[in-house]
Amino acid sequence: MGIDRQSDIAANIQIGPTDQGMVRIYVEAEGGIELPLDFDPDEAEEIAEELRAAAEAARAIGTTAPKGKPGKR
Repeated sequence: MGIDRQSDIAANIQIGPTDQGMVRIYVEAEGGIELPLDFDPDEAEEIAEELRAAAEAARAIGTTAPKGKPGKR
């Protein structure tokens, strides 16, 4: 599976500050997988910028994609 492929794996995500001044992205997936990812505030801002850029690109794809069932292309 690549980054541009849809997946059927379900996961929960939580984002917040740690008591050490880091930003934690905590991912919990099926099968008991827990993935705490800690970033310094500058790294977290870079990730936020990448998320915004990806959302903008996804919107552009969504407006030009053929109509049909959601998630199917």
